[in-house]
Order: sequence, then C-alpha cells, then structure tokens
Amino acid sequence: MVKYSAKITGWGQDAMMFLGTDDAFIIIFDNNAPAELAEISVLHERGELKANPMPGDTVKICDKEYIITDVGTEAPTTLRELGHCALSFKGLNKVERPGCIELLGEPLLPEDIKEGGLIQIEG
Repeated sequence: MVKYSAKITGWGQDAMMFLGTDDAFIIIFDNNAPAELAEISVLHERGELKANPMPGDTVKICDKEYIITDVGTEAPTTLRELGHCALSFKGLNKVERPGCIELLGEPLLPEDIKEGGLIQIEG
C-alpha cells in the first residue's frame, strides 16, 4: 500500500549540504515552504498521507529504496499538514529528533535526487 507519494519539484541551494556527511539527512517540504526553509529543503507537490509511516515500511526516493527503522513523534503530523519532515540516512534504531524519519540503506547522494522523481512511503 502506498501511504504517501509526492513529486519532487526542485530544491534549495543548501538542500543537499548534509548528504555525504556523518549526519546524512535531507529536509523535505511542500511547495508552500517559507523562503528561508525552501533554501534548505527538497521541495515537492504534497501528497495525501493515507497512513502513518511505521518501522519496517519502505521509503523510495527516485531510484533508491530505504527501510524505515524509526519514526519521530511529530513526523506524521508535519508530513500530513506541511509535507515536511527530515529523512535521516544514519540507519539508527531510534530517531534523534521528533520530526525525523530514520532510514536504513545505501547513502543518498545529491545526484540521486531528480526533479520529477517521487518520494514514496509504502507499507
């Protein structure tokens, strides 16, 4: 079941700055993000969150696939209301921030993110 699907429309100039680092995360936000947040976000056309993401679900970002290891307490609400959360690629068993979804898989690289690509959560 596809729980969430959103098409990437672009990204801010600083959106990829944490990929390839020990912190390895991106921030996603719908196209209505305030300008200061749009600069650090991967922007998308917000989809409907049909069910909350859960550990064990799959997240697909363009052609890469990840397993959710933990979901912060605020992430489902902000994803539903603003198309917003942080996607962390550390693979931790416990999120470090309440608005984060922790993912396990190959590192996401800036060149992996493509305009028109999809961010999907399946469970």
